[in-house]
Parts: sequence; C-alpha cells; structure tokens
Amino acid sequence: MRIVPVLVAAVLMAVTCSTHATPVLSYHGGPERSGHFVVPNLTWDRARSLHFDPAFHAEISGQLYAQPLYWHEPGSEAALLIAVTENNIVYALDAKTGKTVWSRSLGQPVARALLPCGDIAPLGVTGTPVIDAASETLFLDAAVTQSTGPDHLVFALSLKDGSILPGWPVAVGAALAGQDPPFVPTGYNQRGALAVAGGTVYVPFGSFFDCKPYHGTVIGIPISDPHNMKRWVSRAMGGGVWAPGGITSDGTSLFVATGNTFDTADWADGEAVIRLPLDLQGPTEDVDYFTPEDWRDLDAEDSDLGGIAPVLIDLPDGDGQKPLVVALGKDGKAYLLDRTNLGGIGGALAVTKVSAHGVYAAAAAYPVGDSVYVVFPAAGTGCSDGQRGLAALAVHPGSPPTLSTAWCAQVTGLGAPIVTTTDGKSNPIVWDVGAEGDNQLHAFKGDTGEVLFSGTGLAGLHRFVTMIATKDHLYLGGDGKIYAFTF
Repeated sequence: MRIVPVLVAAVLMAVTCSTHATPVLSYHGGPERSGHFVVPNLTWDRARSLHFDPAFHAEISGQLYAQPLYWHEPGSEAALLIAVTENNIVYALDAKTGKTVWSRSLGQPVARALLPCGDIAPLGVTGTPVIDAASETLFLDAAVTQSTGPDHLVFALSLKDGSILPGWPVAVGAALAGQDPPFVPTGYNQRGALAVAGGTVYVPFGSFFDCKPYHGTVIGIPISDPHNMKRWVSRAMGGGVWAPGGITSDGTSLFVATGNTFDTADWADGEAVIRLPLDLQGPTEDVDYFTPEDWRDLDAEDSDLGGIAPVLIDLPDGDGQKPLVVALGKDGKAYLLDRTNLGGIGGALAVTKVSAHGVYAAAAAYPVGDSVYVVFPAAGTGCSDGQRGLAALAVHPGSPPTLSTAWCAQVTGLGAPIVTTTDGKSNPIVWDVGAEGDNQLHAFKGDTGEVLFSGTGLAGLHRFVTMIATKDHLYLGGDGKIYAFTF
C-alpha cells in the first residue's frame, strides 16, 4: 500500500439521516469519552477491505499529539477538519480535498531549554481542543513564549476564518498570579482534552514527569466573560489531571481522574475520580469522589489512577439505565463506580485486576447484549502471550454489577482504541494502532476479539494517539502527515 497524508475527522455516537457526518466537537467523539462512533456502512466484512484513500492530500507542520476535530457549518456543503500542532499552528482543512482553508499561528512555542523537564520539543498545543457549537468557536490551550517568559494561553478562534475573538486569549499564569497555591506556567503541562459545559470552557493541567511544584488544576473560563476565570486545585501537591481524555462530562457535572500526590498523611484529592460542579467548588462529601483504600501505596509507587480519563456508561437496570463510571489505573485495576454516589474512600461497586501492568491512554465503551464492554490498551490478565496489548472488560448488569475480562488481542505499542458500530450496537469493531510499537492499524470484532484487519506500518505516531471515524473514512494523524482509510 502507498501511504497518503490526510487529516483526521470523526462522528459522534449517534445515527444521522443527514448526508454529512455528524461533527466531532471534542475528544473521543463526545463529553462522555466513549470513543464510540456510528458508521452505518462499516460492517465486519467491509473492515477487512480497508485501504488508504489516495484522493485526499493535506500537509501540516509540526508534531501532532492532539486529536483533530471535524466541523460542518450548518447550511453549508463544506466541512472543516481542525488540526493543531506543537508548532502552535491551527489548521482548518477542507474535509474533502485537504486544502488549507485557513491557518492561524498562535505565537512562539516554548523551547525545551525553558522547561524544568519534559520530552516534547517544542511545546505548543498538546491537549485536544473543543468546539462550542452554539458560538461556532474553537477553544484550545497553547504554551507560548512571551516577553515575560512562557505561559499557557487559552484561545477562542472563529471557525469561519480563524480570527481570535475579542477578549481572548486568556493568559493562565497571569490570571492566577498571586493565588495560593501559585500557578507557575513552566511547571505545568496541558495534555488532557478540554471540555465545554454550561457556557464555560474547562481546561485541565498536570505536570511533566512529576516535576515539582505543581497541583492538579482545572480552570473554567466563561465564554461570555473570559476574564472571570474559576479554578479547582488539588489540596496536596501533585494530583495532576493529565490523561489524554482530560475532562469527562454528563452536561451538569465534570469528572476528572487525578494522579499521585506528595507528602500528605490524609487523602487530599490524589489517586481519585472526582466529580466537580460547573462552578468548580471542590468535593465536600463522599458522594463526590472515589479513591481506593490503598491510595497511600499508589502514591508511593507512582501508580496513578489518572492515566485514563473516567468513562461514563449506562448499564441496563430493569426498565431503565444505571449511570456508572469506569476508572482504570496504573495499578492495573478497573474500578466500577455509581455515578450518583462515587463512594468516597474504598467505595467502588466492583474492583477487578485487569492487567499485570499499568493502564494508560484512553478507553472506548460500547454495548454487547445486556452488557457494556470497555476496551483499553493493556496486557490483560488471563490472556495468552499471543494476545497482549489490548483487552476488553465486560460490565454485566446485576445488584451489584460485575466485571470480567471478555477478550484480549495482540497489539504492540500504545494507542488509544475507538469502536465503530453500524447502528449503535451492531457490527462492533474495535480499532487500535500500535503507536511507538508495531505502528500498524488493527481491527477486531468487538464481541469476540477476532482479527478483522491488520494494516501496514505507519510513521510519525506518538503514544496515546487515537483514531476517529466519519461516514466513509477512518483518519489517523502523525507528525507532519495524516493518514486516511476508506472502505
């Protein structure tokens, strides 16, 4: 096969009668971070004949860590693919041809020499942006070198032409100057995906390899009043919100997973799933957070619960649905939580060991019968040596619900899987890429793990990279190039 550069687009988890793919506004297709895309024509049989599409040509400059987005302007035949790079350049490309419609430089990225640690050079835009459909605005965070030094700038760009909206960008370090604990921009990395809820854009922050001092941080910037910033910050040092999926939301609350904390005798927001209200007031009751009973051991071992963003699922429960949260940690365990009562310390509905090693990147969720499967990159427990790298966890209904390993598959490398179905349930296909490993695209039947497709090697992929899907393409981004597959 000849590899052809292309740009990435996707659809939300919904069937549409439109001739256009549903726009993808945020990471993994929606605020619940399910990674589930409905593609009516992508059956198991067609997955076997996947091939590169030579008709689309797009060029971008710089390293690509963030997931691109797809935007279809109402009333227009045209669609835009949005990509952002570590060079601090935003690209809006024609979704059919790959031609640049507009681009915007956000300022000089931060050189590695200006940072205490890290492995991205230069540092520009890393976290996946978010689109606010109501205002047709793209929001993103960029690390920018200013005359006063590096800072994180949150931009609002018009999707029509890339122009910066009045009142933006907002300099995070400058806005939080004088607050306790201090926000020193060079100690913070913005890797997690942004979210929009209730007219506010939310941005999560972690660090670089636990370079102190830093605190897990989420800022909220009202879209109509960008200078009225709100902040949640972890009480203990550490506790970064760094998973690629960033902030998960059900529309009324935010859910974040935090990493390890330092020098604290009592639990102080680390190793946890935390529900935050839209005003970012911290959790005050057990119903608003969960942390394992052995959180101190996890802190000591750097076994973050925050390697994967919380995934929201709804499990059949009698005549209704039970709202749940699935959390996966670097301790190799899966935690099933009641979304209405997270349970405080040790209050999970179910806990099971799912991997002999840590779990990172992102998970995807989809229904199989009366259960919900959650697939994630890991060496699954109980899997044979020839089935390592991807595992599917089954969440079964019951009182309480139960967990079991459904299947395992072989993928060498660390990408973040997605799933496609033809109608929300039928023909489930799990797609994953062996980033920084075999660098191949893989497809598996979502109910059994049977191999459907294994593609040729790809270049320029970073660990944690994820794919997205449209009604007629799958797209994957790498450094300076985009791959497009069609069926």
